[in-house]
Amino acid sequence: AALLWRRWAAAAGGGGRVCVAVLGDLGRSPRMQYHALSLARHGRDVALLGYVRDRPHGDVLRSGNIRLVPVAELRGLRVGPKVFQYVIKVIVQAIQLLYTMLKIDQPSYILLQNPPGLPSIAVAWVACLFWRSKLIIDWHNYGYTIMSLSHGRNHPLVRIAKWYEKLFGRLSDYNLCVTNAMKEDLWVNCNIKAVTLYDKPASYFKETPLEIQHQLYMKLAKDYEPFKPRTESLGLNSETSAFTEKDEKNGRVIKTRGRPALVISSTSWTEDEDFSVLLKALEDYERYINEGVKLPSLVCVITGKGPLKDYYNGLINKLHFKHIQICTPWLEAEDYPLLLGSADLGVCLHKSSSGLDLPMKVVDMFGCCLPVCAIHFECLHELVKHNENGLIFRDSNELAEQLKMLFLEFPTLEGKLHNFRKNLRLSKQLRWDESWDQTVLPLLGQNK
Repeated sequence: AALLWRRWAAAAGGGGRVCVAVLGDLGRSPRMQYHALSLARHGRDVALLGYVRDRPHGDVLRSGNIRLVPVAELRGLRVGPKVFQYVIKVIVQAIQLLYTMLKIDQPSYILLQNPPGLPSIAVAWVACLFWRSKLIIDWHNYGYTIMSLSHGRNHPLVRIAKWYEKLFGRLSDYNLCVTNAMKEDLWVNCNIKAVTLYDKPASYFKETPLEIQHQLYMKLAKDYEPFKPRTESLGLNSETSAFTEKDEKNGRVIKTRGRPALVISSTSWTEDEDFSVLLKALEDYERYINEGVKLPSLVCVITGKGPLKDYYNGLINKLHFKHIQICTPWLEAEDYPLLLGSADLGVCLHKSSSGLDLPMKVVDMFGCCLPVCAIHFECLHELVKHNENGLIFRDSNELAEQLKMLFLEFPTLEGKLHNFRKNLRLSKQLRWDESWDQTVLPLLGQNK
């Protein structure tokens, strides 16, 4: 305690230090990694605090201004009723998180992701009182609406979480949020004034050159059957994947004739994404081919980790497609943007629990000029413009029809897909760094 007191008294405001915190896996928190990189780019020393399960992006690991501060992950308590287990878990997490926050060098700001906000908002507020720091909450969604997906809106825990989130959310100094719809809701229902910082793609989300595509396909073919060539290579001096062929004499890469279309979706495998919609649409797509419609074979890649992955893998294993292959890899952070930049179509099944957040996966797909089919919810129009940069569907039947329309006589005809991709190229959307500099940097005081 005496050591903490001396450190607290030694400085007022923490100089150029910022703590970027999330009570979750840092490797699966891209927006918080982007915050850390932006702060580091402006000379701030960043303590990036959270669970370290999956490796963060290499840019984060290579930055001399960013230090990872691991929080030990708490395994579930197995004694007593579930409500008791949850309460004990929250108390232990609060103690653990506060201890970790008070061990770091004094920050000027604590920038906290919400959700999860229970107990992290209250803990960060206490840490800010101790350090005399400013608290910035970055609202990605509401935690209580995510809890309501599994417990129901009227469950006592959900009601407590809603009350807690509104109360402690008001104690922040600044607030960021991901949509204008959320900005309005925070003000009307919580009396919280926020600034909209749309998710924007980082600079490494871009179209992938054909040579790099080939390298990626060959790498993935070592572990995943759908990337392996459909037939033996015709040339003795060529290296072939399902999508590309490289002449080893001159190094030239071409797309293989009759190649399958590459569809990609990414997910956290949680309740707010119903992948049975995609699987049913793929069944209809297979039926279209069997009925004689001129459609290509599909390779459907679904990336990510999460609690429902085993459940959906079980459903996938029961499907016996002749013209469709599905794989569910976990990609390295550097490979994910390369695969998005190589794909023909992205599919998004994210349905916001609050109706107020936007899927970051679509932002990243658009950064790679990848057209998207996305399932409808209230504020999706802030991102996906139907018939301009993609298509919006409401059910599996509509998605199946869109797949049929987009891939008819692929790759000879790429009418809509080509137009969507051209529109994305012409849109010249802001990248994360530009958007962050315009929106967040003024909050922090550029000269501090």
